[in-house]
Amino acid sequence: MAEADVASDGFLSSWSPIQIQILLYTLAVGASILVLGSLYLCINMMEEYQKERIIRYEIDVPTPPADGKAIEKPSIKEPGSTAIRCYAPATGQFLGLLNPSTPEGIDRAIEKAKKAQEKWALTTFAQRRQVLRCIKTFVLEHQEEICRVACLDSGKTMIDATLGEILVTVEKLSWTILHGEKALKSSKRPTNLLMSYKKNRVEYEPLGIVAALVSWNYPFHNLVGPMISAIFAGNGIIAKASENTAWSASYFALIIKGALHSCGHDPNLVQHVVCWPQTANYLTSHPAISHITFIGSRPVAKLVAASAAKSLTPVVAELGGKDAAIVLDSALGDLPRINEILLRGTFQAAGQNCIGIERIIACPKVYDEIVRALEPRIRALRVGSILDAEKGTQIDMGAMISDTSFDRLENLIQKAVKDGARLLVGGSRMKHPEFPFGHYFQPTLLVDVTQEMEIANDECFGPICTVMRAEGPKEACDMANAPDFGLGASVFGENDWALRAIIQGLETGMVAVNDFAVYYAVQLPFGGVRGSGYGRFAGEEGLRGLCNIKSICEDKWGWAGIKTAIPKQIRYPIPDTAKGFGFVKSVNELGYGEGLVGKASGLRGIIRNS
Repeated sequence: MAEADVASDGFLSSWSPIQIQILLYTLAVGASILVLGSLYLCINMMEEYQKERIIRYEIDVPTPPADGKAIEKPSIKEPGSTAIRCYAPATGQFLGLLNPSTPEGIDRAIEKAKKAQEKWALTTFAQRRQVLRCIKTFVLEHQEEICRVACLDSGKTMIDATLGEILVTVEKLSWTILHGEKALKSSKRPTNLLMSYKKNRVEYEPLGIVAALVSWNYPFHNLVGPMISAIFAGNGIIAKASENTAWSASYFALIIKGALHSCGHDPNLVQHVVCWPQTANYLTSHPAISHITFIGSRPVAKLVAASAAKSLTPVVAELGGKDAAIVLDSALGDLPRINEILLRGTFQAAGQNCIGIERIIACPKVYDEIVRALEPRIRALRVGSILDAEKGTQIDMGAMISDTSFDRLENLIQKAVKDGARLLVGGSRMKHPEFPFGHYFQPTLLVDVTQEMEIANDECFGPICTVMRAEGPKEACDMANAPDFGLGASVFGENDWALRAIIQGLETGMVAVNDFAVYYAVQLPFGGVRGSGYGRFAGEEGLRGLCNIKSICEDKWGWAGIKTAIPKQIRYPIPDTAKGFGFVKSVNELGYGEGLVGKASGLRGIIRNS
């Protein structure tokens, strides 16, 4: 025993006091990290255990007719019939005929959703989250099938579909699962001196049956996105898909219905309809619809708003834009990265993107560098169908949804060239050598565009890269604000006064700094100003917009008999009008007078007029 003590003493004696302190400190920190790490793991295990159970399910994937027959003059109108003709815009391949919904069919859909919503409104947030978790799992496990269907129906590439259909939908699901309950929970609100005996809160209650009329450019995301928000808020929904992507709509709607059914809820909560414009008016003016989300063009939005006004139904309208990407001189050293973003932002989905980059506004030091970098890259873009990709042919850009805008786009480009712009690449429709009936437009680069040109002010919604020169930050901001649009914008440069001034000066609903459209990937409120529409979807604001926001004010100490009582000075019939006025005037001073002096004056007046 003595030998052990000597050995121990010898070991300890070799350490200095500072070394011993360091050792003890290290042991304490290590023990703390171990304890905190264990707690973190335990909490995560408990959270995982408490998460809503994921139930997997399957949905039959639609397939086009086996003969692969192409339509020589593709159109959604079937001659001699009211049916909607579905076809692949990249190839002209016939996909099938669809009978459009009638007013009677819309009535039946609303009635089914209404009956299901009465029960759904009573569900807990946990039950709603379970449905969303099941949808999220399905989407992630069936990305390829969803993308393929979307590509066949819209003409886009698989990469564009993965980014524009899958990523943003999974983000919306994830955000709603993580933050939706917090956004819709009852929230306490402050009171004031005069009402200090009251307590206040705001409740977010389901509206009932809401509607969404969505565009064709993202057939999966645009259709199911409003469904996700609507059902989490406790609503039923009638979603009208575009006639241009009617073929895929049933499959996409079944993904939501399948999750509801698998979790033991009525799948009729979610309805989708496809109809011609004249029938859509019946839906938008229907008295059973409590809210409308519209994604589309400005002319159609005016018709929707006028129709909705008949039943005083509120509308959120997202109407596209003429989004600018401003590149400041201070971004010169970052151009290789920025050019990649400009290309993706311009040619994603063949330019058919409401928040796509429609104008590149470059300052003098970066203008020529951007043009030199973009020209060979755009010239090298390969256009085709997913059928090309399946055969090993590399493609960068897909088809457009139809050829109805081709004359307009060609005229805009030709007018710009006539007025002094330089056409460096493309500029017209193209006939694909393998898919002659597909709707293809050449990737286009148009430079030296000025603000007076029509193409600088009209939304192209096509694969046209337009480059404009600005003499400085102020002129760049003014140019960005010039068209009657105000959806989104991008600004690239060093984090200095010029960049901050542009962020503040842009008249848009959204701004991405040194990036493109990232606000959509983090579920910030989405929407624009001026000609780009009004209202917001996504984020807390979008989710709450699908609710009846009910304000509730009640007694804090009602159990003690402390309640509102009408003072004798103002009880009907009023005994003395002059004193009554003086009393109320003094109450106002007591409640809202500045400082103690003001409140004391009010108190004296109350006593004097009592």
